[in-house]
Amino acid sequence: MQTTKWIAGIDEAGRGSVLGPMVIVGVLADSKTENTLKKLGVKDSKVLTPEKREKLAEVIENTAKDIIVVKVGPCKIDSYRKSGISLNQIEGMKMVEIINYLNPHITQIDCPDHNPWKFKEFLKSTCNVNCEIIVEHKADVKYPLVSAASIIAKVERDKEIEKLKEKHGDIGSGYSHDPVTMKWLENWISHTKEFPDFVRKAWETVRELKRSRSQSILSRWFR
Repeated sequence: MQTTKWIAGIDEAGRGSVLGPMVIVGVLADSKTENTLKKLGVKDSKVLTPEKREKLAEVIENTAKDIIVVKVGPCKIDSYRKSGISLNQIEGMKMVEIINYLNPHITQIDCPDHNPWKFKEFLKSTCNVNCEIIVEHKADVKYPLVSAASIIAKVERDKEIEKLKEKHGDIGSGYSHDPVTMKWLENWISHTKEFPDFVRKAWETVRELKRSRSQSILSRWFR
């Protein structure tokens, strides 16, 4: 009798953001479900509209065997970084937690590191599950379950950003390449001494803004 082979797809959203959490998601399903999701239009979240992502997220949630969402907040990321733990290592640690929880036969992962082999070896050395691990760049384009994970991650990340907007106004997308986000950060630090907890203070962009504020205050003081 043939047993079902369970496949996990893992991806993230918000990795490089200066605001809000990094969201890492694992989606577990069998190959039949994987093919169904592909036919329904599941693909890399970056090429989908927000409305399409939300619709597909509902389909994925109703179709997958299991889904796990891990949110790593800015304070936690800052704490890890102060301890010398890289962003790749943080992401790898959380992906291992997801693999251990889902217990798949195969895991497909969109690689955050420039070296897929190195990242794969890190996962294998710390994982408690005996499964095949596939780590590739652009896996969110190639594998439907990684695409599904990217969609859920993006939808969950967007929800977190919307919550912050309700409290703090238009903060933009949360990325340093977004002029709205940068303007919001500049306005905040010009009126207060510290950034709020949802800002990643370990990021160089944020440190530079804080240094600029301190230099501006000193300049006014010594005039």
